[in-house]
Parts: sequence; structure tokens; C-alpha cells
Amino acid sequence: MQLLHQVKYLIRKELLLEWRSKYAINGVLLYVVSTIFTCYLSFISLNDKLAWNALFWIIMLFASINGVSKSFLQETKGRQLYSYILASPSAILISKTVYNVLLMLVLTTIALGFYLLVFDTFSPPDLLMYYVAVILGSISFSTVFTMVSAIASKAGNGGMLMAILSFPVIIPVLILLIRLAKNAVDGLPWENSWDDIGMVLVVNVLVVSVSLLLFPYLWRD
Repeated sequence: MQLLHQVKYLIRKELLLEWRSKYAINGVLLYVVSTIFTCYLSFISLNDKLAWNALFWIIMLFASINGVSKSFLQETKGRQLYSYILASPSAILISKTVYNVLLMLVLTTIALGFYLLVFDTFSPPDLLMYYVAVILGSISFSTVFTMVSAIASKAGNGGMLMAILSFPVIIPVLILLIRLAKNAVDGLPWENSWDDIGMVLVVNVLVVSVSLLLFPYLWRD
């Protein structure tokens, strides 16, 4: 119960800080909207839905890096010490992960809506399956980049370290998400996607488990 109370308090703190500054959500929204519009102007004659699918996930990947990576990297030493006194390391990590998942769910939903609005020719036959892939992508990007951000915050040159550490984990996840979204674009039955959905969920469970196991030792440093 104490852990749950701490997580609830820390999530509320993150939401209040974001509501006051709106730094992350405004920055990522500007990036997503401008990138989608630029791609529309550059590739307006491209009619391949699979290419548009890959392009969407590339945009989402970099938007996630911009939005989630700041969860630990932007915090000062004083704020980290204050959080360390108030709550347990597990509560801090869980709250950061949950907040980042909520943030990315909002951003990816808005991005998908704007993407479908701008590229009116890109409309997956199975839009529900595509949105499921978007939700799984939001969760996967949030869990992976939250863990890597926590590690990079304890070292110098955090941005470079994030790119190096996240690459081996995020590339297989991105391949699974693109394949899952491709099934929706092709209009394949849901039975063809259960294996990919299961693999994405397994990766997320492993990442969260390893994070909860290692973060307390990292946080004491």
C-alpha cells in the first residue's frame, strides 16, 4: 500500500509539473505535426501504404525519444535527492514509466489522427488492429526509453549513451511493431498477429522486470 501511495503521489507530481510547463507535450507535438506535414510535402506522390507505415513508425520512434528521454535527464541533482528522500526507487521508476506511457498514448493517438487526416490515402483496412499496434508501441517505447534514460542520467553525455544503450532493445521491438501494423494495413485476420503481440508484451515485461531489479542499485549511486 505504501508503494502504491508513493506511485500515485509521484504521478500526480509529474502531471502537475507537465501541466504548468507543457514543455514535453508541446515540443513533441510540434515535432510530430511539422514532420508529418514535411513528409506530406516531400512524398506527396508516394502511394505505397507499406512505405507510409514505416514512415509513421520512424516518426513515432524519434518523437518517443524526444518525449521520454527527458524523464530523468532533465532532473537536477537536487530534485533527484528530494525524490530519493520521499519515495523508494521502485516507486520512482514505476511512476516515471506510467507517466511516460500516458504521455505517449496521448501523443501517438493525436499523431495517428493527424497522420490519417493528412494522408487520406493511408487508411488501414483494420484500423482497430493498427491502433492496437500504436498502443503497444507507446508502451514499448516508454518502458525502454525510461529505463535507458535512468541509466544515462547517471553518466556524462547522456544523449549519446541513450542512443547506444537503447539501440539493441528498440530495434527488435520496432521490427515487431512494423510487422504488426503491416498485418493491419494488409487486412489480415487477427490470428496472424497474436504471436507478434505476445512477443511485444514479453519484451515489455522483461524490460520492466530488469528495470525494477537494477534501478535501486543505480539510484543509490
